[in-house]
Amino acid sequence: MLATGTLTLLQDAGRPGLAHLGVTGSGAADQGSYRAANRLVGNAAGEAVLESVLGGIVLRARGALLVAVTGATGSVVVERSGGRAAVEHPVGCSFTLGDGDVVRVGPPTQGLRTTLAVRGGFAVPPTLGSRSSDVLSGLGPAPLRAGDVLPVGDVAGEWPEATLLPGAIGRRWGRMLAVTPGPRADLVGAAGLPRLLATEWTVSAASNRVGVRLVGPQSAPGSGGHALTLPSEGMIVGAVQLPPSGEPVVFLRDHPVTGGYPVIAVLTPEAVDVAAQLRPGDAVGFEAVHG
Repeated sequence: MLATGTLTLLQDAGRPGLAHLGVTGSGAADQGSYRAANRLVGNAAGEAVLESVLGGIVLRARGALLVAVTGATGSVVVERSGGRAAVEHPVGCSFTLGDGDVVRVGPPTQGLRTTLAVRGGFAVPPTLGSRSSDVLSGLGPAPLRAGDVLPVGDVAGEWPEATLLPGAIGRRWGRMLAVTPGPRADLVGAAGLPRLLATEWTVSAASNRVGVRLVGPQSAPGSGGHALTLPSEGMIVGAVQLPPSGEPVVFLRDHPVTGGYPVIAVLTPEAVDVAAQLRPGDAVGFEAVHG
């Protein structure tokens, strides 16, 4: 690694099934982009990738590599060794790196998180069956730093049948999150789900892989003053929790396994991926769908 940008983590499909031990599922924040990247390089499901916030990955290849970049839309430039001309690739396609080539992933123009996969996956040691970094508990590999050398696995699936995925090229991230009613929506009344659906929210700078924190207009009816708490109960990815401030938190992949505030809505799996690409300052709304 020559540079890691704001934050670059190793992620895979996660470590599900361990909530009873206090361990959340974690894994790639945008699972759709994660699966697409592995598909483009012919990896088996579950291989580890790089996930960067606001780009900034600069990586030098040791040996030949097949690489794909998906997720947030931005520049992907390969600087060839030996003085050959640089080549720019779109997000959503695979390309090769020769020994000594450098790939630079620039700041995104759309979205927040970029996924970079190599054929064979990044073969760092797993923790509890996963190579994912969990920022809440600290499980898994530490955030990457310039100078890190990442081993690449030597086992991959069939050679990929596609070198580009049109749906991932120039992808535009939505600003409406689809939800179904949460298990505690009725406890909160009009200050809960109806207000959630009727309000245009703004993504707070305090958001991270644990959750997207939202801020509403101060004049919104029912904003603030909400103080309902519950005995701690299980939480899942996509849960929309309403703390006493009245400003919702949308839980992402590194969410806590329990919580004591009402869950008024739950995102669909596709909406979780969209939420993972929201930037601070983005405006976002919610729409109800049938479960």
